[in-house]
Amino acid sequence: MTIKRTNADDPDFKVLAAALEAELKIRDGDDHAQYAAINKIDFLPHTVVAYIHNEPVGCGALRHYTDIAIEMKRVFVTSAHRGKGIATAIISVLEEWAAELGYAECVLETGKNQPEAIQLYTKKGYQIIANFGIYTNSENSICFQKHLLNIP
Repeated sequence: MTIKRTNADDPDFKVLAAALEAELKIRDGDDHAQYAAINKIDFLPHTVVAYIHNEPVGCGALRHYTDIAIEMKRVFVTSAHRGKGIATAIISVLEEWAAELGYAECVLETGKNQPEAIQLYTKKGYQIIANFGIYTNSENSICFQKHLLNIP
């Protein structure tokens, strides 16, 4: 597996982000429209794409949140490649990049309809926090935070 740092203009990232949206539309049902409106990929300058044998199989992104915190977005692995540690590797690369960019912490939001994501973020050392920003009043959101100073 290789993971490439890129941006939201990357064609492979765009394809994977579209696949994520299609899956979330099913999981979120009627609530999807509100999430889709806040999860645009146009302004994501820091994205990654994971490849296995030159096939794009996963992605993730970072977006500035505050002077000390960056938000992790769009972490996704195609269904055929789940359970192989790809999402864990994507998160690790994003955390390293965030630290290189000078951020002290990483925040993120995921949905209650995504138990696999909740389990993964918990396993990676993320702590549940109060919903932040645009997710503050979202009953279906779970927000997390991790201090990046502890990255090995």
